[in-house]
Amino acid sequence: MTSPYADLPYDDRIRSLLGPLRTGFRLVNRWLTVPALNSGLGPLLSTPMTGSILVLRTVGRKTGLVREAPLGYAVVDGRIVVIAGYGRACHWFRNAVAEPQVEVVLPGAVLLGRAEEITDPVERRRAFRAVTAALGVIGRATLGDVERAADAHVDELAQAFPVLAITPTAIAPGPYEPGGTFWRIPLAATAVGIAAVVMAGARRRRTRRTHA
Repeated sequence: MTSPYADLPYDDRIRSLLGPLRTGFRLVNRWLTVPALNSGLGPLLSTPMTGSILVLRTVGRKTGLVREAPLGYAVVDGRIVVIAGYGRACHWFRNAVAEPQVEVVLPGAVLLGRAEEITDPVERRRAFRAVTAALGVIGRATLGDVERAADAHVDELAQAFPVLAITPTAIAPGPYEPGGTFWRIPLAATAVGIAAVVMAGARRRRTRRTHA
């Protein structure tokens, strides 16, 4: 049976790993990445290894239900730019093309926006390079040194992995906004810190009594 990734311009080693990687990412994204970003912990997930991560919320083109996809991103000319790493068959990409009104959960805010594919070669090339640079070690390991690659090679990659730009149109309620949920995190951290100080003090008092 032909691999669904056979036409994607990855090298053979990466292509052979795409199936297991996709399955693993689904589990991690469902139980860790998406809940963390939705709770306001996005800044903790942005590292040189993982790159910059957002959650893109689209409306399912068949179900009409909200779908969430964690993606690497960059900001180019005031727009949020993402790449369909599994090609045009990506459900989130097809959803966004069918219904361009989307929602973006950034590490520090939630935005409403309008999505459109970038097709201008020069603009697409620049956006593709920006996103792959923002993907950190993972982007370089899977796509190579795109920043220094020839324009023709970047065009080939961008044709296989379409680039979507999201123009922000409004700010949506999020975990950091009044009434949001992020307050629970510093409150819990403060409570844990106080408990640790109290326990350390009690331990020192017990130690002094024992030596006395």
